[in-house]
Amino acid sequence: MRAVIQRVSFASCTVDEQCTGKIEQGLLVLLGVEELDSTEDMEWLSQKLVNLRIFSDEAGLMNKSIQDIGGNILLISQFTLFAQTKKGNRPSFIRAGKPDIAKPMYLDMGRRLSVLLGKEVQMGIFGVDMKIDLRNDGPVTIVMNTKDKENF
Repeated sequence: MRAVIQRVSFASCTVDEQCTGKIEQGLLVLLGVEELDSTEDMEWLSQKLVNLRIFSDEAGLMNKSIQDIGGNILLISQFTLFAQTKKGNRPSFIRAGKPDIAKPMYLDMGRRLSVLLGKEVQMGIFGVDMKIDLRNDGPVTIVMNTKDKENF
């Protein structure tokens, strides 16, 4: 799994002019699933997301997690995180998980994060054209790949 995590003061997802998810202070998480991902990858990443200390404390240092601040998460599926651009100018998405694998994992990640946060995680809709609006706070943007766990 790959995730682009953005600390935001606002984020929303719209599909066909209907809002599917909206948060104030929290994390916008763009999630890519590949064929080889497992529930262990999901567990590791979900724990990292809720415990990642990227919110400011009283001294202005990044010492607080999403749980510490009572923040929210907007989770968006994004297969393009597995784009391969080595050859030519047209990206290949061959490593991205097929919908029969990726969609259940995306939905499971949303449920898992909701349990860990103790509140509903806002989500986009898998496999459709989504419009994402956000205000990146900081900006703070972190990229994680569950296949590179030792680097995190």
